[in-house]
Amino acid sequence: MDRMIYLSMSGAQAAMSRQDVLSNNLANANSNGFRAELQAFRAVPIRGDGASTRAFALETTTGHDLSAGPITTTDRNLDVAMKGKAWMAVQAPDGTEAYTRAGSMDVDQDGVLRMRNGLQVLGDGGAITVPPNSTISIGDDGTVVAKADGQRPVNIGRIKLVTEDGRFTRRDDGLFVAAGGDPLPADPAARLQSGALEGSNVSPVETMVGMIAAARQFEQQMKLLSIAQTHGQAASKLLSDS
Repeated sequence: MDRMIYLSMSGAQAAMSRQDVLSNNLANANSNGFRAELQAFRAVPIRGDGASTRAFALETTTGHDLSAGPITTTDRNLDVAMKGKAWMAVQAPDGTEAYTRAGSMDVDQDGVLRMRNGLQVLGDGGAITVPPNSTISIGDDGTVVAKADGQRPVNIGRIKLVTEDGRFTRRDDGLFVAAGGDPLPADPAARLQSGALEGSNVSPVETMVGMIAAARQFEQQMKLLSIAQTHGQAASKLLSDS
């Protein structure tokens, strides 16, 4: 009887955890450059005397979906979409270097190039500062060129682009870092597309189907718990009557 309780309880916990992941993916279906989080579970035997036949379902995080999202042309000079496995370097809120595929940028009041969410875009030499009253253009290699009225174009920096090596890990804030946390070197072969944005690679329909399946699995696990309780009460009654 207690084996049924272990299985149904851990199964319900796994279904709730999967529902959380799917909900977060669905909430970011319209977030530029978002990568869908993947999740898997495995059975782990419980250690201890008399519990060798019991098992828990434990989460095995498989990372994120590396497939590219759809590219939408915006014709905005501060929008960029990464090509292939290229990622753009930004300064995370804790001051470390992190990477993103969201390419919508703005220039703040101090002339510093930043993401729409306020994170500083990193160039090969640090921050990229735009001269006052200048319009900028971004080349496919990340080179940022500023041009003021009546003046010649000036190269003011190059956005740091790195190539994802299959070992990126997701932070809680949605940014990615390399395994070990050390900054990756700039990849001169990495390319981007100016005037475009990459959308999320989350499929809303597929995610909704997954959420419905997870909800049904949770209900089944709760029914098993109820059945185990009923059987336990019946067994206790038989023992007390004997």
